Amino acid sequence: RMKIRDKILIQKYYLNVFNGIFLALGLMLLTFGLWLFFDRNNLFSVLFSSGENQLVAYISCMLLGIGSVITFTSAMGFLGSVKEIKCLLVTYMSVQILVFVTQMAISVLIFVKKEEVHNQWNNRIDEVISEYGNESLAEQEPVWNILNAVQHNMECCGRYNVTQWERNKNKENRTQIPCSCIKSSLKKWFCDVPRDSTYSMGCEEYLNTWFENNVLILTAITISLLITQIFLITLTGQLFRNIRKNNIWPNE
Repeated sequence: RMKIRDKILIQKYYLNVFNGIFLALGLMLLTFGLWLFFDRNNLFSVLFSSGENQLVAYISCMLLGIGSVITFTSAMGFLGSVKEIKCLLVTYMSVQILVFVTQMAISVLIFVKKEEVHNQWNNRIDEVISEYGNESLAEQEPVWNILNAVQHNMECCGRYNVTQWERNKNKENRTQIPCSCIKSSLKKWFCDVPRDSTYSMGCEEYLNTWFENNVLILTAITISLLITQIFLITLTGQLFRNIRKNNIWPNE
């Protein structure tokens, strides 16, 4: 029969391995949150930040919060297992359960709000297209540059097609379109070109693919975190019980 001390050593080893994986995933969320928080000139910010609606700010704060808690919790678990401090192990397991429940709640909320987020996204693109090139909104130029980059790199025009640019009232004439809707290196907002020379595809399909890929990455990280936490909670509980037994019957 395996001695309790041997069980403790094995459980400490596996606990620290899974705790390291947990820390790495948490740092990935923390890094992603920091990127969203400090780099406001990115496609996520363009699609999900408008006026009073600051969804990107909420998402970045949420990721920063979860990532920080995971980092702190991992340090606590490592210290508790190495030093065999029972109160730290109990606290570690309690925080793990709390984070697990919080992640599950956030995942359900995202699933429920998916359609609302998609509608907000489409409305935001339409808003950017309407404001594009307005000289009185010079502070929006970084947003317009991102839209230009999307249209130029993905070879698309407008959300669904080039006709959407007819809504824009900031052109010198009705036939103008953004220079990024054609193969042009001109550094100005609008160009006079024939309609049939523009990119025929809208950008919505490409943006949907881009968004789904990023969501898939975050989903994979979240699922990996949840699976890792199940192992961590189980291992921590077993380690705690064996440490307590070892204190009572040290020679067993």
